[in-house]
Amino acid sequence: MDVSLFRTQFPEFADSTIYPSSQILFWYGLASVQVRQCVWQSQTNLGISLYVAHEITIAAQNKKASNVGGTPGVSGGIANSKTVGSVSVGYDSQSTSEKDAGYWNRTTYGQQFIRLVRIFGAGAIQL
Repeated sequence: MDVSLFRTQFPEFADSTIYPSSQILFWYGLASVQVRQCVWQSQTNLGISLYVAHEITIAAQNKKASNVGGTPGVSGGIANSKTVGSVSVGYDSQSTSEKDAGYWNRTTYGQQFIRLVRIFGAGAIQL
């Protein structure tokens, strides 16, 4: 994997302090054996990149929690409401989640990844 190409395609991960190249390469190693080229064909790099983006986003969330004295790795699921003082905000997380995607719904990258997994995994189908 070309880390600089990944950072160009996903400029939100340009900060190498928050998203170290070693971490990107670590997740690339795992993704490259799980995203099969025989299924993804010319879109294999996209699948791998979305997988990596999902994992490093979660890793950054864990690091942020740890930096403020929280416990990294604790998953509370997708928040659908928040109250600060007298202000309350809620979101319809059902309409933006992929059905039965569990872990992959934790980031938009994971949602994109699982959507494409399902499309490519279905094979040649025309409606």
